[in-house]
Amino acid sequence: ACLMWPRGFLLRLLLRVTAGATARHACARVHPLLVKSGHASDTRLATALADAYAKSGLVTHARRVFDETPRRDLVLWNVMISCYSSHGLLLDSWALFASMRRRPGLSGDGFTFSALLSARAPPSSRGHLLGLLAHGLVLRLGLQLDLVVATALLDMYAKCGRVADARWVFDAMLLRNSVSWNAIIVCYGRHDGGKEALQIFVSMLRNDDGCCCRPDELTLASLLSSCANMAAAYEATQLHAYALKRGLQGFLQVANALIMAYGKNGFLQQATQTFATIHSPDIVSWSSMVSSFAYLGCAKSAIHVFERMLQQGVRPDGIAFLGVLSACSHAGLIQHGLKYFLLMTTDYQIDPCPQHLACLVDLLGRAGRVQDAYNILLNISCQTNTDVIGAFLAACKTRGNIELAKWAADRLLGLEPNEPANYLLISNAYAAAGAWSELAKIHGKREQ
Repeated sequence: ACLMWPRGFLLRLLLRVTAGATARHACARVHPLLVKSGHASDTRLATALADAYAKSGLVTHARRVFDETPRRDLVLWNVMISCYSSHGLLLDSWALFASMRRRPGLSGDGFTFSALLSARAPPSSRGHLLGLLAHGLVLRLGLQLDLVVATALLDMYAKCGRVADARWVFDAMLLRNSVSWNAIIVCYGRHDGGKEALQIFVSMLRNDDGCCCRPDELTLASLLSSCANMAAAYEATQLHAYALKRGLQGFLQVANALIMAYGKNGFLQQATQTFATIHSPDIVSWSSMVSSFAYLGCAKSAIHVFERMLQQGVRPDGIAFLGVLSACSHAGLIQHGLKYFLLMTTDYQIDPCPQHLACLVDLLGRAGRVQDAYNILLNISCQTNTDVIGAFLAACKTRGNIELAKWAADRLLGLEPNEPANYLLISNAYAAAGAWSELAKIHGKREQ
């Protein structure tokens, strides 16, 4: 009888054990037991079941349990809000939150707001506005000192690209943990604030009490990426030493970031040595090596690494092809470049982006095949940008092709009519070709 009609504590134990990604079938067996045993209206049991469904990805099942529970406490509301939030259902989580707020005595707590702010949804203006609303409610309820809530606020602003707001939240925090330190560092790193990220990293180390405030592998990878973008060689070597000291170099994302940091700073030997330490390089590892060689003008080495990657059975992505195309372009290896462009578009069915097209146009232009580049621009489905047209205009200037230069000038001004650099580029092309009448026209347009 006990097994047929489990008591409440037995069901709670069973739900606790079965909650998780593999709990779908277990939840399906437990749910009928709740109903048959007369415990379906038990709020604590309903909360446990809804939580188990949520962690199993069964959002509609969790909502059904929620709707069928007559007495809902704050914990159950939080579980359902968190369920929607963790599955990227931002509007559903806020709609449920608004419904909860209409109930007497249910204004939400720290868990509520951390769940709302941590929604796994793409950054958007709507998400930012909802985040501002949550921030206002947090201040009204006096929850801004809650470490979890403050960290969620910081992360929300960071994901929305509001770096100054994220920094304001960070500076207002009386207590900080590794999550909050790491969040602000990654925030700066993702938004071209490498210098600030490194400064905060130093402050983090100074505030480290030995265990609770240490950068993790994602933070270190972000810092190393900043070093690559800023050409900060000394800082990259210091971060490498820190990674070795803390045992973080074994993380793939750290090793990949090290390769790019060393490569962008001209330390190809160190980049190659780091690559050699990776037991199972992924596409990012290979692409980083190809890009590093291409960036420093080592075209043959870039091609060699790319071919090794293909031999290893690693499927190249658009970034890997961009690296090898860039190498071919800078070295004037037209046959190799055309081969890889065709390989990308035909064999691997990768649609070229404007950066790929700019490399191809530059490659053809260096080889004097301006007409071929023009034909490609006319027939390709990829949307062009100023980089592509600028590369084509530069090729027209080099070869003195004034007619195609006129076409490129019209396209360039059509894309960015108010950009002074475009007028300078066009003027230089006309001057080099001796097209003084066209030069006078472009000066007239610029003055207008």
